[in-house]
This record gives sequence, C-alpha cells and structure tokens, in this order.
Amino acid sequence: MEAIVYDEFGGPEVLRRAQVDDVHAGPGQIRVQVRAAGVNPVDHKIRNGWMEAAFPTPLPATPGSEFAGVVDETGEGVTEFAVGDEVLGRSVTGAYAEYVLADVGAVAPRPEGLGWAEAAALPVATEVVARVLDELAVSAGETLLVHGASGAVGSAAVQLAAARGATVIGTASPANHDYLRVLGAVPVAYGDGLVSRVREAAPQGVDAVFDVAGKGALADSVELRGGTADRIITIADPDAARYGVAFSAGGGNSPDESGRLEEYARAAAVGGLRIPVERTFPLGEAARAQQLSEAGHVRGKLVLLPGEH
Repeated sequence: MEAIVYDEFGGPEVLRRAQVDDVHAGPGQIRVQVRAAGVNPVDHKIRNGWMEAAFPTPLPATPGSEFAGVVDETGEGVTEFAVGDEVLGRSVTGAYAEYVLADVGAVAPRPEGLGWAEAAALPVATEVVARVLDELAVSAGETLLVHGASGAVGSAAVQLAAARGATVIGTASPANHDYLRVLGAVPVAYGDGLVSRVREAAPQGVDAVFDVAGKGALADSVELRGGTADRIITIADPDAARYGVAFSAGGGNSPDESGRLEEYARAAAVGGLRIPVERTFPLGEAARAQQLSEAGHVRGKLVLLPGEH
C-alpha cells in the first residue's frame, strides 16, 4: 500500500512517498481505507524528534493518527462495524497512508452530512480536549485560559469548555480574534505582556490553563496561577517538567471514547461543533502540509486526501 514515511528525524524534507507492507486487522480491530487524514502540530514535532520522551518513535515511521474512511476488513471478535461502514477515528498505525488499523473503541460512525475532511478533523481534537478538560476538572463558573485557541484542538477546547459553563480566555494572533469571539472565547494576543492582558480580560483570575500551542507560555501560565503549576496542562511544550507542569500525552482508549466521538460527530454534522478545515492536500503533498502546520497561524485543521493526486 502507499504511505508517507520517514527514515530519520528532521525537517519536512525527510518525508517521502513509499510502498509499504499491507496492514491487516487483528482481534478487536478494523482496517479502513482512508479517505481523509488529519495533520496535527504534534506530527511535525514527532518527525523532528522533539517528542521522543512522550512519543518514542521507531523508524521508519508513518505520521498521523486520525482518519475518516471506509471499513474494508474486520478482525476477530468485531461486531460493532462491518465492511463498507463509513467511520472516523484514531488509528494504531500511521494515518498518512492508503489504509490504517484502528481499535474499535476509538472509532465512530460517520454521520450523514459530515464531509470526509471535516470528519477527519474531529478525532484527535475532541479526544485530547475531553481528556484534558477532565484532567483539569474544568467546571461551570470557572475561567480557563487556552494557549493557541484558534487551531483545531484550541477551537474544540473553547467550545467544549464553554459548553461546561466555563469562561474561556483564548490566546491567538489578532487576525483570529473575531473567530474566537464567534466560538465563545475572550481573545487576547500572545507574546510579550501576556500576563497583564490576561489579567485585564479575567480580573477574577485564571482557574486552569490548557496549553495547546507549546510556544513558551508556561512561565506566564504559572504566574497567572499565582505561582503554582497546579491545574496547568500542556500537550505541546517539551519544557513542561522545567516548570513543574503536567504533560498530557494520552495513550490507549478511554472507555467512552467511541461514544463521545459519535456524539461530537453528530454535533459537527449539524453545525453544533465547529472545527473548520482550512485547507486540504493530496497525500503526496504531506511535506507541504506539515511545513504549513509548523509555520503556525493555521485556523482549524489541515487535511490530507489520499484519493486525490
């Protein structure tokens, strides 16, 4: 099958198209023909070798972990899905590929009205946000600060935290502030002077911090939390331990992941959850997509479409 692979850590130039061995579904798994695969900032961080402590990566490797596509093989014991079902989810093999394997507990049906690219934009963002909001114990009446609020994960964090009744302060470039207001966040610009801007926006203080961006905001976050790293979580900053901040890498499937993903997919299909797709690329342009992701300032999600050339 065709896939994007890299044999060494480095820049986007290490990515190449290749023919690799077919994958086949094991017990409790399905094989899916990929129609769309999400591109996430963590993909280029893993490719650069920056995330080895959290995500050890044997080489050669295929990037990506979220997909939408059609089931074409089921493993032993699988009754939840059948060949021909349209699904979205998180994979156990690299998603920048013609086929992926997935555990049934990390997959949900694709609802009518949700496009392939839009479906592939959901699994990682919603799983990460649901997990981190639970870890932070965000509740109604609290104030959550989200660093990098205009990307796919940040967009989901704003909406799902607001749905819990929290006030959300979101950092982003000024060009994305109107977008954040539409999602339900109070926007602030990142960079020098962040602490004073957040205090102005949230004079009552910040109860919890979710760092999606990983761009050096942890020291400011600790200051905003009154000098404590309690209730601060990053999914992107490898310097977390330096500040005593928790790094949430996930791992495995939560017991209700499939049900949550199905709920979020249904909401997205009717406009109740917005994770916009900024741009799509054919699979062969994965390096270009990762380069754009690495440059930052992406609103929503970049998506690869393996069937396009």
